[in-house]
Amino acid sequence: MRIRPRYFAPAALVAAALVLGNAPASARPAPPTQLAPLGSDFLWGVAASGFQSEGDAPDSNWSRYVAAGKTEDPYRDSIDFHSRFRSDIQLAANLGVKVYRMGIEWARVQPQPGVWDENGLKFYDEVISTITAAGMRPMLTLDHWVFPGWEVDRGGWRNPGIVSDWLANARTVVDRYAHFNPLWVTFNEPVMYMLNETRHGGISAADIPAMTDRIAQAHNGIYDYIHGVQPGAMVTSNVAYVPTAEDAINGPLMNAIAAKLDYIGIDYYYGMSPDDMRAISNELWQNSLQPDGIYYALQHYSRAFPGKPLYIVENGMPTENGMPRADGYTRADDLRDTVYWVQRAAADGMNVIGYNYWSLTDNYEWGSYTPRFGLYTVDVLTDPTLTRKPTDAVPAYTAITAGNGVPADYRPTRDPKACSLVDALASCADPVTVPR
Repeated sequence: MRIRPRYFAPAALVAAALVLGNAPASARPAPPTQLAPLGSDFLWGVAASGFQSEGDAPDSNWSRYVAAGKTEDPYRDSIDFHSRFRSDIQLAANLGVKVYRMGIEWARVQPQPGVWDENGLKFYDEVISTITAAGMRPMLTLDHWVFPGWEVDRGGWRNPGIVSDWLANARTVVDRYAHFNPLWVTFNEPVMYMLNETRHGGISAADIPAMTDRIAQAHNGIYDYIHGVQPGAMVTSNVAYVPTAEDAINGPLMNAIAAKLDYIGIDYYYGMSPDDMRAISNELWQNSLQPDGIYYALQHYSRAFPGKPLYIVENGMPTENGMPRADGYTRADDLRDTVYWVQRAAADGMNVIGYNYWSLTDNYEWGSYTPRFGLYTVDVLTDPTLTRKPTDAVPAYTAITAGNGVPADYRPTRDPKACSLVDALASCADPVTVPR
């Protein structure tokens, strides 16, 4: 999960206005009274990242941001996945999921230029072996916004040489782990990566076009390499879906890598609608949760990439320090409502192949422990034992994976939003409905 910027409301107004004159023709099937389960091959999963959960952090851009006081909370050892990975992976296996998404931290495995740390690689050997032994498939992220301190000293993404440096490390990782047949994510939410580097001073706004181009070069280069080592591999770079402005914000990078995407990875968290025009806030628990918007996000990319597999790489619900949300919505209800709309998308012919919940546990949300997304909550700042405490979403997700979805007669706890601005042109002209 990422901290989102506050610039979407003006775009929403523009999008809503466009609907009046550019509405597409209605083509949506009638809603089914009995909802079919997803297929037995559907990939239920959980997601996490390296820096956010591992602890014992090596020198990197993010460890330097923390040391420089650019974050709300100190990092400490996060939730200490580095030493607790076996028990965390077992928690995931107990949910019945088939996929465990994790990151391979460049800073941990390559502490110096041209030098790979065998101990760092052995750590990931053990983690991935534990995932597969527990009956899950790894989804490996090559870059989840963190790069080594020595790369910072070279200029980070302002340095044209970072592409060759990045590819050298990525090839090492691919060579070592391709035999596990992982799903691959090259760059996590590239646009949000650039936003956060800008926010923290890693690059300037003027550097964004160059960073976009360099990320595209790196993605396209490692895509070909992965397929040479792992025939039949599935590779993506996941996008953080932006209500009202998806194509304007994520479109340039997606266009640059479109020919080298085996599936479309989508992260969906928040919606927007004419009756809820709040700008998306850094206080994530204040943001509008609109589960039906995930249908429109999937529809958007099913139309942009006809027939291409779609995978919800991240989705979840934030709370403030694990407290109940002001709107009364529970994590379990949000999860079930969201999965309902994923099933509806599949029933309407969208090629949805997987869904990951973000995240298995609470973690370091890029500078703060206040936003909590975990199926299991962890009080990093107040509980020295870092005990994993289940939320109501644990039994809910376990039931979902066992049944490959919500029950056939399930109805969302919230009605779909009229004219969702997740995709205004589609939703205002041809809105989804729920049978009663």
